[in-house]
Amino acid sequence: MKPKKVHVLGVIPARYGSTRLTGKPLIDLCGKPMVQHTYERASRAASMDALIIATDDGRIYNAVKKFGGTAVMTPTTCTSGSDRIAHVLRELFDADIAVNIQVDQPLLDPMMIDECVQGLLDDRAVEVATLVKRISDPADLENSNIPKVVLDRERHALYFSRAMIPLPRDNGDVHELLRRHLYYKHIGLYVYRRDFLIQFSEMEPSALEEVECLEQLRILEHGHRIKCVITERESFSVDSPEDVERVRKQMDSRSIA
Repeated sequence: MKPKKVHVLGVIPARYGSTRLTGKPLIDLCGKPMVQHTYERASRAASMDALIIATDDGRIYNAVKKFGGTAVMTPTTCTSGSDRIAHVLRELFDADIAVNIQVDQPLLDPMMIDECVQGLLDDRAVEVATLVKRISDPADLENSNIPKVVLDRERHALYFSRAMIPLPRDNGDVHELLRRHLYYKHIGLYVYRRDFLIQFSEMEPSALEEVECLEQLRILEHGHRIKCVITERESFSVDSPEDVERVRKQMDSRSIA
């Protein structure tokens, strides 16, 4: 069977296992599983020609089919979301650009997808783009669940870390540093050119990646650049039971169901 040709393909990798929230994609949020919220919001992005959910779990596959989404099964040997998308590109869809959308961002603004895709379209030299946002809350600097990133003058990533970076040597005023826009958090949305994503999936895991548990560091350690698109829009990952309750409250306040 010949792979289906599309220009921009959105993929939501979804696995059932999670070290902190088992069955995360199927957690009920105001009457719908998390994966459905993420799928429905992502489907509103104007920049994608198709959107699918890639999973290796029959429960997730069946849940997606139940709400009318498009799902594909991928091998259990895929160890990461990017590996899962690379498999889709090799075997199922012949796309020029792939968008990696995290399943645990059920409040994702679809405009954020469009912003990130545009970051790749604006420069043919860019192989991968991702979203970052200026940090305004000092508490985010100490939260290891929120990866931080430092940028060069062309807005390429210099480094990602779960620690506070840059770290003021002389204990400078954090509020003043925040006002100077020195701190950015990474939002886990990626846009790849097809050939680069397949190349990325074949790279050996790197030492920094394993220490920080941040897959994107593999790209930097192998000598490639990541273009960072600055967004003013907000999103956050659901990583704990407390996050689940936070999302439910926000959905209730917005009457999202």
